[in-house]
Amino acid sequence: MRLLDKVAIITGGASGIGRAAAERFLDERANVIIADFNEASGERAVADLKGKGNVHYVLTDVANQASVLELVEQTLTLYGRIDILINNAGITDDATLVKMSEEQFDRVIWINLKGVYNCTQAVVPTMIERGKGKIINTSSVSGVYGNFGQTNYAATKAAVVGMTKSWAKEFGRKGINVNAVAPGFTMTEMVAKMPGKVIEKMKGSISLNRLGQPEDIANAYLFLASDESEYVHGHVLHVDGGIMM
Repeated sequence: MRLLDKVAIITGGASGIGRAAAERFLDERANVIIADFNEASGERAVADLKGKGNVHYVLTDVANQASVLELVEQTLTLYGRIDILINNAGITDDATLVKMSEEQFDRVIWINLKGVYNCTQAVVPTMIERGKGKIINTSSVSGVYGNFGQTNYAATKAAVVGMTKSWAKEFGRKGINVNAVAPGFTMTEMVAKMPGKVIEKMKGSISLNRLGQPEDIANAYLFLASDESEYVHGHVLHVDGGIMM
């Protein structure tokens, strides 16, 4: 079992990629904390997954520092340590630049960028104390190539790469691996609601000629969270089917 007895926090773990990661980690015998703002989805995820192992839900607003500190405190109370942090929580609120409101811009920045900052800053001290840990941040191909109508989202995902590189320099000497995953177009609930023509166009830009599945991204998280990636550090792993090669 690749994550036997490891303690993992997965933000945005109640649905989509986060839930797939929670299930995958449980299969590898990790103790999983699902941190999510959607209470109904979080409780449903725990009810569905509890037969697989130790899984708990903590209502969390990653944009709120007090909420994140409570998440960390509850996790440490339950298990006494945190081995893995998956900064997966994120949202989109798309519009072209001239139509984007200040509220749209700020909301995405606060959740996708400040949320990653809040969670990492809260978790790192306990990892430093133990001299070991894995931090995996979620970027996106939009943060690498940009995307029409996603000024706010692309900005956050590019910034996550910058933070990943900076933290890798800061924490490597402390025994903490810091990496990022950059998913491509992935068949989440949000994407599934898009018109068929749009999905087909997305497929056309992908070398493998299919959208990713949440499990594809979860497998990348698993590799970076496992002992197999001990010498992978400061890396951005693209899981995008060969988009824009």
